[in-house]
Amino acid sequence: MPEPLISILTPFKNTEFYLEACLDSILAQSYKHWELIIVDDGSSDNSNNIVQNYAHTDERIKLYQNPGSGIIEALRYAYEKCQGNYITRMDSDDIMVSNRLELMLKDLLHYGKGHIALGQVHYFSDQGINEGYSKYEVWLNSLIAKGSNFSEIYKECVIPSPCWLIHRDDLDLCDGFNPDQYPEDYDLTFRFYQNDIICIPSQHILHHWRDYSTRTSRTHEHYAENSFIDIKLRYFLLIDHDPKRPLTVWGAGQKGKKVAHLLNSANIPFHWICDNPKKIGKHIYDKELHNFEHLKELENPQSIVTVANDMAQTEIRAYFRDQSMHPMIDYFFFC
Repeated sequence: MPEPLISILTPFKNTEFYLEACLDSILAQSYKHWELIIVDDGSSDNSNNIVQNYAHTDERIKLYQNPGSGIIEALRYAYEKCQGNYITRMDSDDIMVSNRLELMLKDLLHYGKGHIALGQVHYFSDQGINEGYSKYEVWLNSLIAKGSNFSEIYKECVIPSPCWLIHRDDLDLCDGFNPDQYPEDYDLTFRFYQNDIICIPSQHILHHWRDYSTRTSRTHEHYAENSFIDIKLRYFLLIDHDPKRPLTVWGAGQKGKKVAHLLNSANIPFHWICDNPKKIGKHIYDKELHNFEHLKELENPQSIVTVANDMAQTEIRAYFRDQSMHPMIDYFFFC
């Protein structure tokens, strides 16, 4: 029986300084039956020449030009060209651990369709990793270790975009790379969640995630904080919101205001709660801000929590436990 073909989809644009390390890590994979569909999204540096040189020496590397513009169209085109029944992404500035494909495929073959194989990640940078990325790495890996990624999907993107493997049929079920929605990795993660794809736990660091100042996720408007709030609320209303229950928004900081503004714009009623005495009783976007005691007046509410302070979040979780309320049913942390 032939070994399954894994298709690796990699868009690239002006990553000449990192491409060789990325491509070498793919060539070094212990699992050999793969193809790399690598799509140039309009590079103006030497990136294309670097990939051409690799493609000339290994027929598994297949170089294309993006017929459109942007990472979504590049991924969409790569998917059209790929032949494998098992699909993964790779970023052109990152590095795969040598047994990544082998371990992920082993997991997926064991668990079968309806699952997604994951690997833990490690950030690295010539300038060092800041505290925010370090905390994100620890948090993300703790979810991957248990396969509980979707339990906190409204906080951040819970599936590392360049480190997953899924059967083609399941990717098609989730509409693949068809939606024109940024941030595209978070949107796809929500569609995995929406379609009940199950995350396979992993104890292995399988991907080295490079951080640098000009990285797309740091600089492009599609990955700004407001884009993340938009997508969180859109999928919350689509998947988890129960319109028969009163909805509350906790917090009146920047994120709370953004959520409140979006709910107002969509004509969705909600109660707004905050603990800032200077704001309680005031009106923002024509909505009155109430103190915590207002919750007693609501019967069986659902809550969106936008409070970022760790200590305050601990207190809020304790309150929900005391009320026998459950995460991802009764309350949802948006930060």
